[in-house]
Amino acid sequence: MSTVKERLDRLGLTLPKAAAPVANYVPFVRTGNLVVISGQICFGLDGKLADAHTGKLGAEVSVEDGVAAARLCALNVLAQLQAAIGDLDHGLVQCVRLGGFINAVPSFSGLAGIMNGASDAMVEILGDMGRHARSTVGVAELPLDAAVEVEALFEVK
Repeated sequence: MSTVKERLDRLGLTLPKAAAPVANYVPFVRTGNLVVISGQICFGLDGKLADAHTGKLGAEVSVEDGVAAARLCALNVLAQLQAAIGDLDHGLVQCVRLGGFINAVPSFSGLAGIMNGASDAMVEILGDMGRHARSTVGVAELPLDAAVEVEALFEVK
């Protein structure tokens, strides 16, 4: 069985530095054996939003860029989880749930496909521990005009 680090390396991915909150909230809360991760937007490794990941799906943001943005959100979620528990291989039991928010024009009907970027990343990186329940909603606006935001709930040891 491969480790999370080995899977990240194999996929050519790196977890970013856990982003600091931009308002009056904490990035995660641990209660008992659960960790709730606040919504994470699609910051890149440089801590910035790429132009391609800013704006609305169905307008300025292409489907491909939306999927990539959701994938970045998943990496930012995992960075926060790592900050919360340390070692992902020894501290994580299961990704329980992802919640996705897609900044989209009202007529955009491809929300689920965009959120698959985050869901697929969780499974690729965490294996069976990454399988989760989820919800996905379209929204009128997100912080910093991000295309996608993802929140999460994890069971930990």
